Amino acid sequence: MNSYGSFPGARPRRLRTTPAMRRMVAETRLQPADLILPAFVREGITEPVPIAAMPGVVQHTRDTLRKAAVEALEAGVSGIMLFGVPEDAKKDAAGTAGTDPDGILQVAIRDVRAEVGDDLVIMSDLCLDEYTDHGHCGVLDADGRVDNDATLERYAEMAQVQADAGVHVVGPSGMMDGQVGVVRDALDTIGKEDVSILAYTAKYSSAFYGPFREAVGSSLQGDRKTYQQDPANLRESMRELALDLEEGADMVMVKPAGPYLDVLAKVAESVHVPVAAYQISGEYAMVEAAAEKGWIDRDRAIFETLTGIRRAGAQMILTYWATEVAQKLAVARG
Repeated sequence: MNSYGSFPGARPRRLRTTPAMRRMVAETRLQPADLILPAFVREGITEPVPIAAMPGVVQHTRDTLRKAAVEALEAGVSGIMLFGVPEDAKKDAAGTAGTDPDGILQVAIRDVRAEVGDDLVIMSDLCLDEYTDHGHCGVLDADGRVDNDATLERYAEMAQVQADAGVHVVGPSGMMDGQVGVVRDALDTIGKEDVSILAYTAKYSSAFYGPFREAVGSSLQGDRKTYQQDPANLRESMRELALDLEEGADMVMVKPAGPYLDVLAKVAESVHVPVAAYQISGEYAMVEAAAEKGWIDRDRAIFETLTGIRRAGAQMILTYWATEVAQKLAVARG
């Protein structure tokens, strides 16, 4: 009792008193099945190559990729998103290594499918940037600009070879107009109606991609501002969303995740298909760097960022911490 009688009558702190109480009333729960592991596989190496800007992440050999897939599966992770890194000598203006049935990504898809079958959802990046000598996500015209429609023809070929290799989900990520529709038609034409499309619906031209470019050995010249979205825009994302759904997207994604939680929330409120978010390389690197300096608690920061993405509406989160977090969640459950 105090001088104001029984005030305050409402005491929200009662629901924060113990760890058990906080766990019981938690509104957002992070589960291993919410997580997808992005993984890089590099051609022509015999040992994993550490990525300097992403401590703890490597460019895998084919053998270590198989092991990483099994580890993710055993931890309860739902999927793995594969990125191929070809030898530099195989890069060219058209990104032909990306459509070679024996290219590194297609080989890796077959490897992982043979290892885990249908128990882990195998997803593949469908983009040309890893395979072009200029580093852009499409083929260039005579003036050096990315040619949208010529690129779509290459994406159709990529979709078909990835599907033939055994992928469950393709992720067209180049932000070309019409990419989802073209990919859907290409898959259906060869009888791959069961292969799903995860549309990179809102992929922003972000400063946070830097470490990823090291991870895939990018040869980028210039920038991607003419095809990736302007960070200032939200309504544009909703337009992209409507177009992707009309073209047949099975799932949609926002990338990056952390700086665009408002976009993620808006997308999640607006659709009846699964929504993903990609916690990208720069988001990962910032936490790891600050933790290495002792400026933040690493594990708490990891779980806080992932919970925030989940709370904003993502049903699936692509994160380089996927396996580690899934393992820790299993330990916490006892």
